Amino acid sequence: MTKIVNQEQFNQSMEAKGNMCYNEKKRLLFFGLPWTFTRYELRENVITILTGFFTVHENDCYMYKISDVEITRSLPQRIFGLSTIMMYTSDVTDRTIIMKNIKHGREIKDFLLEASESARLRRRTVSMQNIGFGASDVHDVDEMDEI
Repeated sequence: MTKIVNQEQFNQSMEAKGNMCYNEKKRLLFFGLPWTFTRYELRENVITILTGFFTVHENDCYMYKISDVEITRSLPQRIFGLSTIMMYTSDVTDRTIIMKNIKHGREIKDFLLEASESARLRRRTVSMQNIGFGASDVHDVDEMDEI
């Protein structure tokens, strides 16, 4: 573990992330053993993905950026009680976040859907998807303004 220099700032950061709801590890498909170096920390406001052993890489994604969640379970995954969750986000670093070979997949998927929706409502974030608009439709709208 690293030494915390400013404890007050660390506490404020952890408070902003919210309470820990789930702490899962990526598992090997063989018997579902957690022998990998990838951890997923799901909090009320943030998902944190920690990967690596010698060099640890930490990636955060705010819950309000998650737009859709998908779960898949192959036959070997079903045998060992594992799932793969795909999250489609508006995050800059990862458009798709994949949580592979985790336990409690359905429960976590439901949590992600509910937490992302409540985070959007708390932040009053409106969906930024332009449904029905393609790149060529933008010029049509501009031409309509001139009329």
